[in-house]
Amino acid sequence: MPVLNWIGKDKVVNHDKELPFRVLKQNKKFSVGDKSENLFIEGDNLEALKVLMPFYYGKIKFVYIDPPYNTRKEGWKYNDRVNSPQIRSWLNKTVGTEGEDLCRHDKWLCMIYPRLKLIKDLMSQNGVIFVISMKMKNII
Repeated sequence: MPVLNWIGKDKVVNHDKELPFRVLKQNKKFSVGDKSENLFIEGDNLEALKVLMPFYYGKIKFVYIDPPYNTRKEGWKYNDRVNSPQIRSWLNKTVGTEGEDLCRHDKWLCMIYPRLKLIKDLMSQNGVIFVISMKMKNII
């Protein structure tokens, strides 16, 4: 069976287990009423996925994500905070500082893997995930 390996994979395989559980706090300013079942979560998506785990484990039927892609195109910018000090510090501790380049595919895989793993745990048996690329957005 084919296997995808990269630098740092062994250090991120269980990273989702290291994250502490957090409690969602209602912000009345953004609320539409007491009976709404909709959620708006602001913060790091990895922490947000972990917050959803106790309530939605195995229940999500549809996930749409548009992760940053490392196209390395000159002048291409994606304002996604992957370059934030928190992510940079974690990646440097996990994968190392060689090159300090967040576009390296191994660093990108280390960033996205724990998120995809949590999404998989949240998905129902018949759930689907759509991972959309920049090029596909122009088609849809």
